[in-house]
Amino acid sequence: MEENKEIEKVEIYSKRVRAGKRTYFFDVKSTRSNDYYLTITESKKRYKDDGFSYEKHKIFLYKEDFKKFIEALEETINHVKTELMPEVDFSKFDEEHVPEGVSVTSPVTSTTEDLKWD
Repeated sequence: MEENKEIEKVEIYSKRVRAGKRTYFFDVKSTRSNDYYLTITESKKRYKDDGFSYEKHKIFLYKEDFKKFIEALEETINHVKTELMPEVDFSKFDEEHVPEGVSVTSPVTSTTEDLKWD
């Protein structure tokens, strides 16, 4: 049984999205029966008198709900863009912030010589 617990802790896939003071984690996890589900975690750094801590909120999303979730998310975002904030140019948020002096190339055509590390 101890061996199964170790298998469950193995990270199958993870994607981190930094968004200002918040960070979102999209993690694929496995059940004991080798089924998969997604956890979406929002993490916020909170400052206290004695330092800081992280406040986390988590959503569990199962495969049978993927389609409904994506459809509802897209519909809600489109409502904000077209009905509530039609004057905002949302395309300006599509580009990642790239620090000045950093070269960016397409991942498909880049080579290790194109990459610059801090």
